[in-house]
Amino acid sequence: KLKNSFAQNVTLLRKVGINVVLVHGGGDAITKTAEKMGLSSRFHHGKRVTDIEMISVVQMTLAGKVNQDIVRLISEHGGKAVGVSGLDADTIKAIPCQNADKLGLVGDVESINTLYIDLLCRAGLIPVIAPIGYDEHGSIYNINADDAASSIAIALKAEKLIYVSDVEGIHVGERILKTICKAEAADFIEQGIISGGMIPKVLSAFKTLDGGVGKIHLIDGKFTHSLLLEIFTHEGVGTQFIAEQDNDNPGKR
Repeated sequence: KLKNSFAQNVTLLRKVGINVVLVHGGGDAITKTAEKMGLSSRFHHGKRVTDIEMISVVQMTLAGKVNQDIVRLISEHGGKAVGVSGLDADTIKAIPCQNADKLGLVGDVESINTLYIDLLCRAGLIPVIAPIGYDEHGSIYNINADDAASSIAIALKAEKLIYVSDVEGIHVGERILKTICKAEAADFIEQGIISGGMIPKVLSAFKTLDGGVGKIHLIDGKFTHSLLLEIFTHEGVGTQFIAEQDNDNPGKR
C-alpha cells in the first residue's frame, strides 16, 4: 500500500510538470541476496564493505531487481519511468572512496552525466537511477545512495532533495526535529544520538546544502503521501536540513 502511495505521488508530481529523478538504495535486498549466495555483509561507519564478490551482488541486485521493481511500480500507476544504471552513458563516473582500504570497492562520485538525465526528463520520463559507477579503468564501484543522490542533485542544480527513509526524521529522545543545522548535527554525531546508517545520510545532506541545493528534507516513506505533504504543504513533514538555526524563529521551515 505504501509503495503504491509513493508511486502515485511520483507519477502525480511528473504529471503536474515537476521533474523527478529517483536515486534508490537496496541494502536489505543486497544483504538477502548475499546470504543466499553464502556471503556475509559487513559495514564500516554505515557503509557496506564491498569486495570483488560483493560488488557482483550489488550490481545484480541494484541495477536488476530493485531498479526494475521500482520502474514497474511507477508504470502500474500511470508514470513513465526508465531504469538507469549508473554505468549507462557514464551517468555516474566514480573514484575510489577515501576509506577504500576499509571499504573496498566503494566509490565516491567523480562526475555526473547531467546531459543524459536532462534528456530523459525532457522526454517526460522519470529516471530511476541505481547508484553504481565505474572509474577510468573500468572498475565498478558500489556508491552510497545518499551520496549519489547528493551529487546528482548538485550537478542538476535541483531545487530540492528529499531523502525518503523508514524514520520520521531526526530523533532527539522522543522529539522529532523539524530542522537541524550543521553544528547541531556534528554534536549529535559526536554524542552518538545520530549513528549508523544515518551518519552518511546527514553528512550528504549538508554536502548538498553547501553545493547550492536550496531545500533538503528527510521524510518517512512509511507515511502515506508524505512526499506530497512535504512538497505542497507549508508545514511539511520530517526534518529539514538548514545552514544555521534562526534563533528568533526556532524550528521555522
